[in-house]
Amino acid sequence: MKKIIFSLSAALLFFFSVSAQVKKASPYSHPAWVNQGNIYEVNVRQYTPEGTFNAFAKHLNRLKNMGVQTLWFMPVNPISKVDRKGTMGSYYAVADYTAINPEFGTMADWKKLVNAIHARGMKVIIDWVPNHAGADHRWLTEHPDFFVKDSVGKPAIPFDWTDTRQLDYNNKVMQDSMIDAMKFWLMQTGIDGFRCDVAWNVPESFWSRCIAELKKIKPGIFMLAEGDKDYLHRSGFDVTYPWEMFHMMEKIAAGQRPAFGLDSIIQKFDTLYPKNGYVMYFTSNHDENSWNHADFGSFPGAVHAPFSVFTQTMPKNIPLIYSGQEEPVLRALEFFEKDPIVFKDYKRAAFYKTLLALRKRNPALAADASFRKLKVGDEKSVYAYVREKAGKKVLVILNLSATEQKIKVKDKSLWGTPYNVFMGTKEKLINNEWKIEPWGYVLYEY
Repeated sequence: MKKIIFSLSAALLFFFSVSAQVKKASPYSHPAWVNQGNIYEVNVRQYTPEGTFNAFAKHLNRLKNMGVQTLWFMPVNPISKVDRKGTMGSYYAVADYTAINPEFGTMADWKKLVNAIHARGMKVIIDWVPNHAGADHRWLTEHPDFFVKDSVGKPAIPFDWTDTRQLDYNNKVMQDSMIDAMKFWLMQTGIDGFRCDVAWNVPESFWSRCIAELKKIKPGIFMLAEGDKDYLHRSGFDVTYPWEMFHMMEKIAAGQRPAFGLDSIIQKFDTLYPKNGYVMYFTSNHDENSWNHADFGSFPGAVHAPFSVFTQTMPKNIPLIYSGQEEPVLRALEFFEKDPIVFKDYKRAAFYKTLLALRKRNPALAADASFRKLKVGDEKSVYAYVREKAGKKVLVILNLSATEQKIKVKDKSLWGTPYNVFMGTKEKLINNEWKIEPWGYVLYEY
């Protein structure tokens, strides 16, 4: 028994020391513009019939008006032809890290687009693919030692991505070349940062050095990591992916878990990530749309709205909207073929505009604003919380179920006549009971 107690004590000591180390070790402050910002992912190929930068530029004023702040472009690099998937190939099989995919236009077109985005007060980041290169990348012939070798001495294929080859991060020269290529985009095209693909499979030592060097070139850059490992925050990434939260949302939407299932994920994030480690909540992105039918399958119909409100109003969060969600696009977009989005009705545009405007104007929805959960009804179905900062409050009440729920706000500090954000009116909120429809939502601004 003593041995067991000792082992448990040691384990707890290790756990808390690691947690303390993680919370202590976030090396950078976030760019000021991120805190009440948002991200919109751009799939250039499918965004317009033309699939070009110039054609996409015609949407900038609309997106600006909707409240979009940061545009994340899926990879803009040329795509390898060797082992290409489908007719047009995967954006993530990069043939050249310092060139533009001719499918989208020219480097001059790209620079013009970046300037147009900045002229509207918006930011731009590009998708970067550091884990692997395309199957005919020039490094394969010029620097074969840049790649991991398989059992027969050929460049290894990562996972089942047969159109790519695995880069070797034990090679210092390859690391230097990767950092130089990232510097190129900062210095030559003026972008504001990177979304790094498969960041979780690239070593911490590289990211720590890479991000430090990039910030010497442009101190205020924004770094988004596809991954949920704690070392990504330690390395200097501003935002990571909350995959566990997304999958919990899917289970609740499908009726497989109660609404309070969200609590365990929030608590886990608080334990694992540094205090200023942010995440990116979403109901869809390019992977989830093309391969897993998000959001039209994961959060169908009316189910989408409360979960979207959740992604826009949670703490330590920079929310994401994917191309076409404002239409909405109710199908999976092809990944390796041309499959244009048809923009016509913009049925969700006003909904998103309301959320993005609230986030921008009210510091209570800043990523670093406080979060306090409330019990206002059956916690198996109703999820409610208050965000607060600088004397401002936002009360969020979500019915994450297919049945009508009874609501009663007992917290006297929330009584009064707050502004109902979606109704556009002030309402009297006192100790009375009312009902909220299936998959309903209400936001009150104080």
